[in-house]
Amino acid sequence: MSNNLDTKVIGKLAEILDKNNLTEIEYESEDCRICITRDFSNHAAPVYAAPAPVMPVSAPVTAPVYAAPAPAEAAVCAASVDYSKHPGAVKSPMVGVVYLSSAPNQPDYVSVGDNVKEGDTVCLIEAMKTFNPVKAAKAGKVKEILVTSGDPVEYGEPLVIIE
Repeated sequence: MSNNLDTKVIGKLAEILDKNNLTEIEYESEDCRICITRDFSNHAAPVYAAPAPVMPVSAPVTAPVYAAPAPAEAAVCAASVDYSKHPGAVKSPMVGVVYLSSAPNQPDYVSVGDNVKEGDTVCLIEAMKTFNPVKAAKAGKVKEILVTSGDPVEYGEPLVIIE
């Protein structure tokens, strides 16, 4: 691994992370991979750099994964139910900020107890100044809403439970 990390690249990545209210950003070149993450208290987490994997073309490519230190609030949530493997979980398709309605003065797309059809919008995720609808993958009744408007969400994070 090269020890000649370009601090300008790291600084620019950190600036993009802050400016766009992102929780994670990655950069990869031929000999280096940089991953910058932020915890929920908006402090930048450590920067990890690793050599890019060099493998034959026929081999499957898997990059190392670096986890940011868990925020202090995570210990409080440990006792709550883990919905990540729930078959009715509607998960975030991207990193961003979740909104439960189209505007602050509008009603939420769904409420607990509502019946939804497959393809109904259940919330929006703002990423890079673009609002992306999140759709129900199946029909059913909204059992639980796991987020509130304005919450930062990660890729794959359960947002709504439909049963």
